[in-house]
Amino acid sequence: MRILFILTYYRPHVSGLTIYVERLAKALAARGHTVTVLTSHYAKDLPYEETVDGVRIVRAPVAFRFNKGVFMLSFPFEAWREIRAHDVVSIHLPQVEAALAASLTRLAGRKPILTYHCDLQMPPVWYGKIVDCLTFWDNLLAGKLADTIVTYTEDFAQHSPFLSRFLGKESRIADEAVRRQGDQKTADGRPVTLSPCHPKVRVILPPVVIPDPTPEGVRALRDRVGLNGQKVIGFAARFAYEKGAGYLINAIPHILQEIPNIRILFAGPYGKEVIGETIWYDMQPLIRRYEPYLTFLGTLNPSQMADFFAACDVVTVASINNTESFGLVQVEAFMCGTPVVAADLPGVRQPVTMTGMGEIVPVADAEGLARGIVKVLRNRDHYVKPRAEIMRMFELARTVEEYERLFEEKRRR
Repeated sequence: MRILFILTYYRPHVSGLTIYVERLAKALAARGHTVTVLTSHYAKDLPYEETVDGVRIVRAPVAFRFNKGVFMLSFPFEAWREIRAHDVVSIHLPQVEAALAASLTRLAGRKPILTYHCDLQMPPVWYGKIVDCLTFWDNLLAGKLADTIVTYTEDFAQHSPFLSRFLGKESRIADEAVRRQGDQKTADGRPVTLSPCHPKVRVILPPVVIPDPTPEGVRALRDRVGLNGQKVIGFAARFAYEKGAGYLINAIPHILQEIPNIRILFAGPYGKEVIGETIWYDMQPLIRRYEPYLTFLGTLNPSQMADFFAACDVVTVASINNTESFGLVQVEAFMCGTPVVAADLPGVRQPVTMTGMGEIVPVADAEGLARGIVKVLRNRDHYVKPRAEIMRMFELARTVEEYERLFEEKRRR
């Protein structure tokens, strides 16, 4: 098949969405499909077209930028050309070009397939509300034009203002991928239950892959940051408003009351590396106050991420809103033998619920986050599960096969 992915940002930009599409695109290319990614030329040092790991990447010129958004005047023409050259069009939301891309896909006689990664919730400033509103209605139109909408979990779909509009009370689950979740257990041993879902919405667990950590790599990381017996708390994400880093830093005094020797390691881009964010600079007084407990590692490659997770005693996902819909880093941490403390957000709570490998804590609550971290640190062995068990639940090949079946079903004949 000739498969086209359309999204605003692609690698080397770091986000859960870009990593998701990269993994899926590379896996499909490795299985013999012709795969193209149409995205933005968001950085001047990137080529307008290149092929990486068998995936052709086409980057449309950016005329101007507003906050995290990019405006590509040539996008309609490039999208029309690429859509007609492919059998399947997979559009990844949120993005402001979604309705246009879906309309062009219909016009070209293809069936638009959307993957909805998260709700868009900009920081609470005046222009953020405008961007949220415009993007929501644009994406809603794309959803109405779509043949199928893929989501990570039904938990998130039921609580998303966007996805919930496409759910029906009486219809059945539209993808066998979800049925396997019914065989999985919650943290207290109960089976995961799934309520009916509209046939337009399919649940496919996200693609997760991470190398095995190595003792040498873990030791090198610990030596590099000067760890000496501290309990290590990990945070793996962009340093962005919605990721809740401030709540983790504000949890430090509460954690210290119970566990006096800790270090928090941040893995991921921060400062000017994070497009459209000022929180790194806004939080400098707080960061300086707790500087002895904080280490910022920046962006790590996959092997380094595996060693990072293995070096941590616990990893946190402290996100504060529905811009986080799952938290791929949770499963990556599980695969490296590290439990997680996750915010009680729709979708985000599912990895811990499905595996029992961590604790779920209140959203935007530094004290609650601290309690969860302390509980896991004091009972860590209770939470850890074998890597093979986690990999059976989140098998990359199964996710790719489910997308293949969907694409084959909807491809242009």
